Amino acid sequence: MSKTNRQLKLGAFFMIPGHHVAAWRYPDSSADQVLKFNFYKNLAQTAERGKFDMIFLADGYAAGKNSVSGVGQTVTVRPEPFTLLSALSAVTEKVGLAATVSTTYNEPFHVARKFASLDHLSEGRAGWNVVTSSTKAEALNFSSEDHLLHDLRYERAAEFVEVVKKLWDSWEDDALVINKESGVFADNDKVHEVNHEGNWFSVKGPLNIARPPQGHPVVIQAGSSESGRELAAQTAEVIFTAWQTLEEAQTFYKDVKGRLANYGRSHDELKIMPGIFPIIGRTEEEANEKKALLEELIPPAAGVGLLSAMIGVDLSQYPLDGPLPELPDIDQVNGGKSRFQLLRDLAERENLTIRQLYQRIAGARGHKEIKGTPTQIADQLQEWFEHDAADGFNIMPPYLPGGLEDFVDLVIPELQRRGLFREEYEGETLRENLGLLRPVNQFSTVRG
Repeated sequence: MSKTNRQLKLGAFFMIPGHHVAAWRYPDSSADQVLKFNFYKNLAQTAERGKFDMIFLADGYAAGKNSVSGVGQTVTVRPEPFTLLSALSAVTEKVGLAATVSTTYNEPFHVARKFASLDHLSEGRAGWNVVTSSTKAEALNFSSEDHLLHDLRYERAAEFVEVVKKLWDSWEDDALVINKESGVFADNDKVHEVNHEGNWFSVKGPLNIARPPQGHPVVIQAGSSESGRELAAQTAEVIFTAWQTLEEAQTFYKDVKGRLANYGRSHDELKIMPGIFPIIGRTEEEANEKKALLEELIPPAAGVGLLSAMIGVDLSQYPLDGPLPELPDIDQVNGGKSRFQLLRDLAERENLTIRQLYQRIAGARGHKEIKGTPTQIADQLQEWFEHDAADGFNIMPPYLPGGLEDFVDLVIPELQRRGLFREEYEGETLRENLGLLRPVNQFSTVRG
């Protein structure tokens, strides 16, 4: 049994048809179903059967981050998240529905309205993964020659989240009266203009949809740079992060939790959930065979393209079996700083060639890879959870649907046996299941 009464939180992170860059070539993946609703329906219902807190859809605004080979040898088509999650809300009951939506190429009013709508449709199960867009390919799709500088992206993001929360609060919880006899649909005194005037946004409000059932859909954040940590401490309720070692994860956990008091927040108001890429076998030999096959199926151009995109340096001109070229200082990086640093550290620590490095990250993409039997997988999750490195994990199946089914059918029963994970959902909303309080409406508090 666990040494503590705490239980870990789990997200099912859907990269379609699996997190490994070669997942679409894996014999048991459903690569031909990437735009079929029933495929996503079955995945969501499998996650709910496993009592996952949420399913999570990543997203981006470009087909290929580097070159035509990125489109030709990797899966770059995916449904738009709001559309898909709204449909999934009708075929699930308890599992949370979270998606990435960038603050760089959207407007606060649109995002506030869409997430409020999803929260109403799902009866309180929506979650927003707040990201900043950091690739030139995305910028070129939005009338820009390049993306914003790193610090400016996070400055804009902080104000963006501030405006969205104001809009969610622009209707008080009991603003809707809907009295047919008196002819009053809404109480004017409980509907508020937000009148936001900032460096990035000017928004009058109110929103044209009532306050979400959760008050605010759960706010998730994924950056681990200095700016990302500060934004998470200020605004996030869940943080997705990537670390290779227990010690790194513990340092990050202590650092971010330590910043919460600066914003009047308690330790439990932010759940830290590192990404985990599990390769599961009923035996160690089976797990090793799965990993070997996935590595064998990586098209070299796709592996190099993925690695190039993640570090922001075109590696196509360098020998595959040679070392990384000299990389810029992190202060000169305008992409994802934390992932750049993680990959450079990994290559230097283990003296990896370009091929070896892309093989290492082709599945986990910088997150922690764990391989073995269900017991061995559970052992590693328990170690991080009980040694202040994580409040839970974002599970990244290598291929779908089999990788998710293996986790639900083999690993979750072991976690439940140890008392580390729920056997039934605690509440009706994502916020309740994560153990997060419903936020007070800022306007009703001011009004008194």
